[in-house]
Amino acid sequence: MAEFAYNNYDHSSAKQSLFLTFYGRDPQFDSVHITQDTSAGTLSTKITSVQQDVKREIEVAINRLKRYADKSRASQPVFNPGDMVWISSKNIEATRPTKKLSERFLGPFSLLKKVSTHAYHLKLPSQWKSIHPVFHISLLEPVKTSTIPNNNQEPPPPIIIAEEDE
Repeated sequence: MAEFAYNNYDHSSAKQSLFLTFYGRDPQFDSVHITQDTSAGTLSTKITSVQQDVKREIEVAINRLKRYADKSRASQPVFNPGDMVWISSKNIEATRPTKKLSERFLGPFSLLKKVSTHAYHLKLPSQWKSIHPVFHISLLEPVKTSTIPNNNQEPPPPIIIAEEDE
């Protein structure tokens, strides 16, 4: 009985019941005989028409769901071959004793090519042979270059205490 009720319910994406979608008519409960034309050609035409309507309604529902989902999505940066990027260290085993003391991003690395809409192939150093060179776009950060010319800041000199580097 529950399955019958589910199939007879008007669904939000199709805007009609599953009975109407698959059989071209809603089930009738009364004892009145069907007086409408039930020839195969008419029924086939009606089912085709109903399925086209359902397909159109499902496309509308998909677009509506996509629009709502896209509201919470951040726009992804666009990378080109040759760009320099940082890799998130989130999925890479740390060499330091705790993850908290490790670098958040590793690199920079050169981008070789775009594999898909969300994945890029990077040129990794030979020491990283065990790491696959294709990364999801969410794990990449672009290298920001300074807009001020000749603004290369050198690292500070080491601190010397008791004639030893700290």
